[in-house]
Amino acid sequence: MQLEAAREAGLSQSALTRQMQSLESRLGLDLINRTTRSVEVTEAGHYLAAEAARLIGGVTATLDGLHAAFGSARPEVRVSVSRTLAMAHMPGLFHANHQRHPEVACRIGYHAGSTILTALDANETDIGVLCPPTKLPDSVKITHRFKDRFELIAPAALAAPKRADRLKLWLHEQTWLMMDSQTNTGQSLRRWMKRNGLSVTPTMELDSFDLIINLVASGYGIALVPRRALALYRRKESLVTVPFAETFEREVVVLTRKHRKLPPHVAKFVENILF
Repeated sequence: MQLEAAREAGLSQSALTRQMQSLESRLGLDLINRTTRSVEVTEAGHYLAAEAARLIGGVTATLDGLHAAFGSARPEVRVSVSRTLAMAHMPGLFHANHQRHPEVACRIGYHAGSTILTALDANETDIGVLCPPTKLPDSVKITHRFKDRFELIAPAALAAPKRADRLKLWLHEQTWLMMDSQTNTGQSLRRWMKRNGLSVTPTMELDSFDLIINLVASGYGIALVPRRALALYRRKESLVTVPFAETFEREVVVLTRKHRKLPPHVAKFVENILF
């Protein structure tokens, strides 16, 4: 651990050890527990690392805002989008801003929700778009939210029974494609299915609804997908929607940092989101 940290910092292991010991001496706190076999960060060390990341992020945000307002470089907005959003969700994020402020560049990344929250806190991204966890960190705020309704889809050649009692049995007999259980959407979807008596074991877990829709259309199974995601799918004749008594909805939110003033070009971008 120490050797890897030293390499990342561009120091020798002994120089890094001396710096850490000097810092601990000045603070009067143990930041690292050292034994002959292991090195572990203490609670005080974790706290200091988190606060340092926020401070560095604040300085970086100030410098970015300064360059955007007074520098000659093209202003840029960094947007981190959850992998569980489909391509059909993108126009609501980017279309209006591109029309009104074409001079602003966008750097877009697809990430896991937990990665987006960490990046926001460390000022490694300006805007996060995701299905939120049960509890959001205190360092972020919601600027937009919308309900994303899901549809149950199947290959067009697969005939589903119309009677509700037969449909439940039919659903348990099918091959299911599902969103990865490690994602917030995947977890919410599984809880909802369990409440509605659909405890199924998927044959495939994926992190893209666009891919899931294409696989369903190719006959690989059935799936619950966002209704909005179906809008851009061109081969709609290869799919059918299966009526189901209950409807699953997830919440999608747009997040920014709470305690830092957004640079003007980022604030305008947020204002132009159409969710």
